[in-house]
Amino acid sequence: MLHGSETWPIRKENEVTLQQTQIRIVSWMCDIKLQDRAPSKGLRVRLTLDDIISVLQQNKLRWYRHMLSKENNEWVKKCMEYEVQGARGYT
Repeated sequence: MLHGSETWPIRKENEVTLQQTQIRIVSWMCDIKLQDRAPSKGLRVRLTLDDIISVLQQNKLRWYRHMLSKENNEWVKKCMEYEVQGARGYT
């Protein structure tokens, strides 16, 4: 579900959607129906899962640390430090 998430630009509505999807998947895995009204935190504890937003943040930080360890002449590091010249055009 989080494949390639290290580079995703995440907005608040994306976080909400990811959390809702995680709750649905965890409920399905535990065979819990919506009518059972089981708290999602309890279900995550039962499956020893972390909150998806904290996992997403950990992935981003791990990727960032990996990029900082690169040599300055590598293209990935150059892309990370690239600054676009000129004004931003809006259409």
